[in-house]
Order: sequence, then C-alpha cells, then structure tokens
Amino acid sequence: MSQPQSSVTADVTAQDEVAGLLGELIRINTANPTHPERPAAEWVAAKLDEVGVASQIIEAAPGRASTIARIEGSDPSRAPLLIHGHLDVVPAEASEWSVDPFGGEIRDGYLWGRGAVDMKDMDAMTLALVREWARTGRKPPRDVVLAFVSDEEAGGRLGAHYLVDNHPDLFADCTEAISEVGGFSVSLNESTRLYLIQTAEKGINWLRLRATGRPGHGSMVHEDNAVTQLAAAVSRVGTHEFPVVITDTVRAMVEAIASVTGMELDPDSPEDWLPKLGGMARMIGAVVRNTANPTMLQAGYKTNVIPSSAEATIDARFLPGQQDELLAQIDDLIGAGVEREFIVQDIAVETSFDGALVEAMSAALRAEDPGGHPVPYLMSGGTDAKSFSTLGMRCFGFSPLLLPADLDFAALFHGIDERVPVEGLKFGVRVLDRLLTNC
Repeated sequence: MSQPQSSVTADVTAQDEVAGLLGELIRINTANPTHPERPAAEWVAAKLDEVGVASQIIEAAPGRASTIARIEGSDPSRAPLLIHGHLDVVPAEASEWSVDPFGGEIRDGYLWGRGAVDMKDMDAMTLALVREWARTGRKPPRDVVLAFVSDEEAGGRLGAHYLVDNHPDLFADCTEAISEVGGFSVSLNESTRLYLIQTAEKGINWLRLRATGRPGHGSMVHEDNAVTQLAAAVSRVGTHEFPVVITDTVRAMVEAIASVTGMELDPDSPEDWLPKLGGMARMIGAVVRNTANPTMLQAGYKTNVIPSSAEATIDARFLPGQQDELLAQIDDLIGAGVEREFIVQDIAVETSFDGALVEAMSAALRAEDPGGHPVPYLMSGGTDAKSFSTLGMRCFGFSPLLLPADLDFAALFHGIDERVPVEGLKFGVRVLDRLLTNC
C-alpha cells in the first residue's frame, strides 16, 4: 500500500487517540453474520497505512476479511509475539439499549457501544500504540505480528481458523500470543485488585439434539410425540448440575488469591471463595464444572399437527481434558431415542502461568497499579486462541483494563449497554506499552 504523510502529529499519543479510534471502529457495524468485516478491515489497514505500516487484507469469503501486519523489532533473532483481535461483534437490539449500540458515544466517562469490551477495545488500544510507535520511530524488542480477524463470534471458521489452515506462514515463527478477556481488574477492596490473566479457556461443543416420532392430529391421544420426547431431554440437560472439577489453572488462581488476601481458601470448595469475586463470580463460577445450556428449540408448522421431528441446540463447554466426560454425561441425560450431532466443535486451551512473557505482563500491571495482583484464570467462553494455539503458540488473554469496583464487567460481554471506561482504555495503552517495550 502507499504510505502517505500522517495527518496526526508525532506529539499525539496513543492515550490521546485510543477513545477516538474505538468510537470510529464501533460505528462500523460488524454484527456477525449480517454485516461482514471488510469495511472494518479496510479501516484498520488505512489507519496503519497512514503512519507507514504495511498490511494485507485476506478474505475467507466475500466480505469476511482480516487485516494482517508485522511490526519489525530491534532484535531479529527473537521469536515474534502475535497480538490478535477480532473485528466482528454479536448483534445488538437497539430498542433494548439506552444509547445507539453502534454510535460509539462517550457518556459519563464511558465509551458505549457493541464491541466496547468484546473486543474492539483491544483492537483500538493495539492500533493506537502501533501508530504512536510509527510516528515516533520506536521499535519493540521483538517483531510483533498483528492480526485483526473476522468471524470469531461464530467460531472463527471464516477468520482465525481459515488463516491458520491457509496462511500459517504468516504466524509460523510466533511462539506466544496475547488477545482478549484477560488483564482486567477485579476489586477485592479499595486498595487491592486482582488482575485476571487468562491462561486457559473451555472447549466448545455446540450440539443439535433431534427427536423423531409419529406425526398426527393434535386433537388425538398420541404417545409417540417428538416434541414431548425432546422437551424432556432438554429439561434434563438444562437443569443438571455437573460435578465440580478443579483444574490446575483454577487451583493456581485460588492459591494466588489466598496468598494476596491472607485467607485460608480451599480450591476444592468454590462455594467458599467464589462470593469474594463479586460480579466476576458468574464467569468464574462457570469454570469449576462442565456446562450445557439449551439455547434454541424448533418443531412443527401448525398448532393442530403433531410433527414428526423436533430439534434443540445445546451450548456445551468442557474444561481442559473433560470433553469425553461431558459428552458421556449428556448422552446419559438425553437418553435413548434422541440423536446428538455436532454443530461446532473446538478444543480447550491451557498453558501455565510462568515464563518471561508472564513476568513482563505482571510487571507492566504492577508498574501502573501498585495495588494490583496478577493471577491466572480459566475463561468460560472461547477465543481465537483455539486456532492460533494449534501452531504451537502459548496463548494468553491480556487486554488490560483498570475497571471501577462497582462495574459488573462480566455482564457486559454480549450484554445490553456494553461500555468501557475511557480512563481504563488509557490505562490499558500504558500497560501494553510497558509490556511490549520489555517483553
């Protein structure tokens, strides 16, 4: 691409730019699957091009585009770090919001809009920092590969999975990666905050259940009813409480919290320590066991006709090493006569909380918040780390944010009135700058 003179002067910092960049990106509607990412991918490429950073746009399907760039480091002998972020977002129903979900509005110290925390905030922080480096001539110590990708919210088949399968050379020499849903604060009290760094995430089994029966007239006695059979199976799955399984990551997190607080906490008794995490207890509470939640039902075409089949979808998530156990438990619950098939299936990811990158992330957080305590955690959802980890990278969730103690951060993911504090964005830029300068 051409390299025109930047319209932003060198004394404009990443902290000055980050909120504006995020607002612009939110205003590009990339709700998956109705609004393809190509306009956002072109916007990212233009912002990089403006400061002389070359990039390429790769499409997995018409409009489903990702932007890739490489920032040259000062030491070519070191393995590059991958920073990846997705450009797509989940849909938003405007009537449910108090602001335009695609307005990118700043109000009450927050920037509001779909993608503000999932995950256009990290895209904007990364882009703001890279632009500042380019304007001032700074270089990171190692190469940094940037991947702004499509389709994460639908499993990444037209995004990260496609890139890994068809363009692995772009990432082949990367040994580590950082991305979303980690590095954010959880306040224990006024002076003590945990910073949850994601080192693991659950695997995905999106399932379709199908029951079949004898069709007939809705007015008659009918014992072979597909709807009844399916409804009973779905109810058993949806109300089942799977047993507690404490993984190495969760155990390490609880032990770290015990060390910080001086409390005696038993990792095997989550009912004792989960309440101490406030609003994050909802997210963390989902990683002490496998989960399976019914999400959709479909059957029939007329009220007085008993259909021959009925279908339901289940969002099942398994802990590292627990996929076979979860599927066996679901099969027991649905019983004979209900078929199960995969819609989407993807791996769990887990790495240890150690090494030079972990030390650099922790040091960067502590430098900006001396009352902060970095701890590992396992995330209940899934990210594009599932794809990039297959290339041998250690993947971490690290999108640093300092959050108000009373903000229910977990509820904002795919939630109504999604928003991020502007000062939190500036904090994140400072932390990322420290990390990438020293890792």
